[in-house]
Parts: sequence; structure tokens; C-alpha cells
Amino acid sequence: MLNREDWMMIKEMSDKGCYQKDIAVELGVSPRTVSRALKRQGAPARRRPGIRGSKLDPYKAEIDRLLGENVWNAEVIFAEIRQLGYAGGRSILRQYIHPKRVLRKQVGTVRFETRPGQQLQHDWGELFTEVGGQRRKIYIAVNLLGYSRRFHVWATEKNDAHHTYESLVRCFEYLGGVPKEVWVDNQKAAVVEHRQPHHPRFNEGFLTLATHYSFRPKACRPHRPQTKGKVERMVGYVKHNFFQRYRAFDSLAHLNQQLEHWLAEITDQRRIGDETIVQRFRQDAEALQMLPRYRFDTSYQELRRVALDAFVDIRGNRYSVPAQLCGETVRVSIGLDDRIRLFDMSGQCIAEHPIKGADQGWQVNPAHHRRLWRESCQVQPRDLQIYQEVSAWN
Repeated sequence: MLNREDWMMIKEMSDKGCYQKDIAVELGVSPRTVSRALKRQGAPARRRPGIRGSKLDPYKAEIDRLLGENVWNAEVIFAEIRQLGYAGGRSILRQYIHPKRVLRKQVGTVRFETRPGQQLQHDWGELFTEVGGQRRKIYIAVNLLGYSRRFHVWATEKNDAHHTYESLVRCFEYLGGVPKEVWVDNQKAAVVEHRQPHHPRFNEGFLTLATHYSFRPKACRPHRPQTKGKVERMVGYVKHNFFQRYRAFDSLAHLNQQLEHWLAEITDQRRIGDETIVQRFRQDAEALQMLPRYRFDTSYQELRRVALDAFVDIRGNRYSVPAQLCGETVRVSIGLDDRIRLFDMSGQCIAEHPIKGADQGWQVNPAHHRRLWRESCQVQPRDLQIYQEVSAWN
């Protein structure tokens, strides 16, 4: 397309008497283009593209009405206008809403400080790191005291209910006491549902843990993470501090050993005002409740029937039990300390093994099978007269 400079050249060469064909060769255009420019006496006018209507246009008034009623959830608005006939997508709706979010009324957040020993905040984080020569996804449970900001971290491969409770138990043991309140997010391991804004229904297992350690369970309001913002910041702190210092670990046990060293050498030495975390924790420690006499059992519980060879099948491997229990049912306790404990139905511990993968072979305690070996080696004696009678017949 010709521009203004091209037209000026066409006009200048035409005034000098040049043929249109030569002008076209000079500009690299068609002779007809030069002819039309001379007839038009100028470069062609630029066409402005027409502004196409958006599918969202007929519904913008309804969207603005919903925003005015403080409805800012794009999915909710999308559902509303779909019922009115909107046939477009979500992206264009979000693009329309996004610039208007500056008009949204902000809810003020008042930061409050808790008393010593009053509150502990719990949260999970996840990331990928190298463990045992492989890049694996791990979860980190962070539990932080609201007053002193002293916290505990535990790394594991799952973040289910059993591991959530185990992380809290380990934290209580690390701190040497129990706070009066434990605040959690709305994870199913702790909170089943929110019937009303301030009346959550807690998981039965979490309530049992709370009763055992005498703390009050507390849940954040949905979509209100500021309630436990201190621990959420610590999750980011662990990711961007510890996991930047240490990049590879021999095992999960090695990872947790490094975490304990880092907690003592780095995090406990942080300062809040004129005090270190350790100094502030002294006030927390004095206000914490005593640990109960018995540790809360966070292990997985299963029932298994003992095979006739005195082995029990557990998670792809076999573990021996005393031979007298062949054919009996036993209770299996799979602990988060990588140990398997087996109990008879009276509650007596009858065997204990380290958890091993199927490729590491069956786990055998030789004492369990002595009775079987003894019975198999016993040969019943026979009267030789029977052989003499057989020979006589032959």
C-alpha cells in the first residue's frame, strides 16, 4: 500500500514527464497503482478498522449491577449472565471485571498479637526437591506459635489426616508443651464443613487429638487466610530460605535432620525488636500446657489374617509373626516412624518390623518360625512289620 512518501515521488516523477510504467518500476508497484494515485491526487486514505461488537456488550449493565452489589466472583457472574443468554467465554468476562477491582471495597485487616502460650497456627506447603537421587514431591507441615514466632517444620510424602496429626504431635514435643488453641485451614483432615461462618464441624480424628492434648480447635473462616497469615508467611520463608540453601537429600530422614539443624541455627536466631525468637519463646514456654502422659497414636490401623506360613501381607511385602498365630486375625499398626507393629486381639504387641519395600525381601524374625521348623523336622516312626508283610505278598 502506498504511503505519503510514495505519492510525493509519483507526483515529482510525473511532473518531470516520466512514464507511469517507469514510475511503477522505480517504486516496485503495479502501473495501475500509479495511475490510480494520479487520478486520486494523493496516497490512498487509511481505513480504520470497524469496532466489532462484543458478545459481552448486552450484559455489561447486569455485570455492573452485580459488581455494585459486591459480587466479584467471576464464576458466579458467569453463571448469572449465562442464564440470560450469554454465549461467550469466561476470559472476556474476567478482562472486563479486572480493571474494576480497584473500586472494590476493601475489608480492613486488623493485626492482633496473641498472648504467650495462647495460639499455634498450622499450615501445609508443597514443593519438588531431590531426595535419594530422585526429584520428588514433598509436603512440609509448618506449625508456628503466635507470640514468639517460634516454629517447627516436618517434611513428609503425604499431607493426609494421619500426617497432619503427626506434624502437630511432633511440634508439641519439639516445643515441650501444648498451646491453648490450634488454628487450622479448611483441610478435610481438620474441618469437615462450615455450617455457619463461626460454627465449623471438625473432623472426629482432629477432635480426638484436641481432647488428648487439651487444646481448643479453631478454623479460619473460608476465603479469609489472613486469620493465620503468620504461618503462611513462614511456609514461604521455608521454601525460599531452607530449600535455597539445601538442594539435595539422601532420604526424608536426612531432610528432616537438616531441617532441625536449620531451625536451631538460623530461624531461632531471628530477632523481633530487641529479642531473639529463643528469648521470646521463654514466655511462651512458661504458658504452654504440659504434654500428656501418653503420645497420641497417629499410625494407620488395619486388620490382617495370618497365613499358614506365619506371615502377614502388608502393602506389597510379607512380615513374620509368631507361628502360634497361624490362621488368626491380628491388628496391624503402620507407624509414621517407618515401623510396623502387630498386635493380637487382646492388644499385646507380638511383632515389630521396619517398613520395607517389596524389592527388599520378606521381613523375618527367626524366633517366629522355630515352632514351624521343629514341627517340620519331626518324623513319625513306623513299625517295620508293615514292610515285612508287603515283602511277603510280593
